[in-house]
Amino acid sequence: MTLETTSDFDVVTCYQSYLNDQDISTPVAVFKALTDFVRQSTAPTMSEFMQTLDKASKAVREASEQVELRSLHKQPFQHHKATIATLAGLDLFMRFVKRNSHDFSSAEAKTFNDFKTNLLSRATLILDKASMARVKAAEIGAQFIHDNAVILVQAYSRVIMGVLSHAANVQNKRFKVYVTEGRPNSEGLRAVEELHAAGIPCRAVLDSAVGYIMDKVDMVFVGAEGVVENGGVINQIGTYQIALVAKALGKPVYAVAESYKFVRVYPLNQYDLPACTPEIVRFTSRNAATTANDDIDLASSNPFVDYTPPQYLTLLLTDLGVLTPSGVSDELIKLYL
Repeated sequence: MTLETTSDFDVVTCYQSYLNDQDISTPVAVFKALTDFVRQSTAPTMSEFMQTLDKASKAVREASEQVELRSLHKQPFQHHKATIATLAGLDLFMRFVKRNSHDFSSAEAKTFNDFKTNLLSRATLILDKASMARVKAAEIGAQFIHDNAVILVQAYSRVIMGVLSHAANVQNKRFKVYVTEGRPNSEGLRAVEELHAAGIPCRAVLDSAVGYIMDKVDMVFVGAEGVVENGGVINQIGTYQIALVAKALGKPVYAVAESYKFVRVYPLNQYDLPACTPEIVRFTSRNAATTANDDIDLASSNPFVDYTPPQYLTLLLTDLGVLTPSGVSDELIKLYL
């Protein structure tokens, strides 16, 4: 997307370039891209600036939906699972801009250029803080791992990998890890490779073997693409069923997430998520023609993420500290006031 008030700057291309960095989470990629958009903006007034920023935000969201549709076919390990992560980044940035917009009329920012300068300076501080969020969340999460624990983790999550690494290498704890395969793209196999390389005992298990293995497990760790208003999480498909089995067998489920993934979304059920609706919930008529590809293309016809309600989560471990699921609403209120 190229806007007249941003010369030749393309915010979508910038956003996608940040996504290619495997160390940058989607919300941070969104924040960085929009910060660059502000830096390149030549809008002469606040009104025009806000209009172009709104258009840029919409362009980024549309681009994220297109990435979601194509990602399983282009990437061996899907980096961008859902528009929920993009929404979290957009919410964070727009809230940040609105919070600072009052400076435009204050003595601190007598001109619009002063406002932009202050905005960019504060954006840098937020990005510096965000860069440490995963590390802080991992440090807090590692405290819940005890010696000789057997842990089940869902597929691949960078923050969960940080939790396990911190517990093993910094706290010198001994534990074993089961990793679900993470269909449809088998991201869990990547986690197994990295854990083996780090010297942490681990085994990959089929997604369908979660019920079988749960009796051997002491605790469950899952990541999150987004933490919603009621304290539930949207994450890699399969998280919900893991939480259900763990709840039935009395195993604690810890969701580890950075606070920039908190988002003002309140899903009512699995089909009320801000993501592409998969074809799995639809049926063709008996007489409709099908091909062999229709029968085996599970990746494109199945969902990328699911929603785990808060009653199936024991605690949320974040860079803000340890939260109960009900505490997420309180943190969101603080962020938006």
